[in-house]
Amino acid sequence: MILNLNKPIGWTSFDVCKKIRGIIKEKKVGHGGTLDPFAQGVLIVGTGKDTKELNAISKQNKTYEASILLGSLTDTLDIDGKITQKKNIPKLSESLITNVLNSFIGEYLQTPPMYSAKKIKGKKLYEYARKNITIERSPIMVKIHSMSLKNFNNKNISFSVECSKGTYIRVLGKEIAEKLGTLGHLDGLVRTKVGKFSIRDSQSIETFMMSWKSFLQQKN
Repeated sequence: MILNLNKPIGWTSFDVCKKIRGIIKEKKVGHGGTLDPFAQGVLIVGTGKDTKELNAISKQNKTYEASILLGSLTDTLDIDGKITQKKNIPKLSESLITNVLNSFIGEYLQTPPMYSAKKIKGKKLYEYARKNITIERSPIMVKIHSMSLKNFNNKNISFSVECSKGTYIRVLGKEIAEKLGTLGHLDGLVRTKVGKFSIRDSQSIETFMMSWKSFLQQKN
């Protein structure tokens, strides 16, 4: 079974898999691409023999809607982290922001953040980060297919982006702020698409649980 779930804010991707495992009583449950705890939106979950499809799903393009809070940087590059630096915000204009967003379109080398699940020397990077250890990370080639400005004010920028597998939107948010002459971290992130799977067709965990109970009742 392949499920298109709408991950709620505050849950890890592992939390979702664990919950589904408990609902359907199936040991083999996995997901097709991690979504950060502070983020919400499309999380593809596979169960049983269908978990073998998750590798192909994880390689597909992803679309996000993100919000950058300007003027400060956190250690995790998102709203869950501790503020490490602050900087004044210059005067912004729609044309300036649009030009900066467009400058990222195409392939570019992006360095994975320390707070990430990427493994180096057998450990996830966030395990080092939690001990205040910084590990040298090799940049990886990612591709930004499209970006568009949704809204902005003197503190926030909202944008949508379609990108390749392995793109860290938290890093992208930080880099956008830097190109605008300030600092920034994400204060909102919604994954709206993974390949053909759209948030329009996503179901909440609660809805799935109810439909599964109904399915079992009909079966019996």
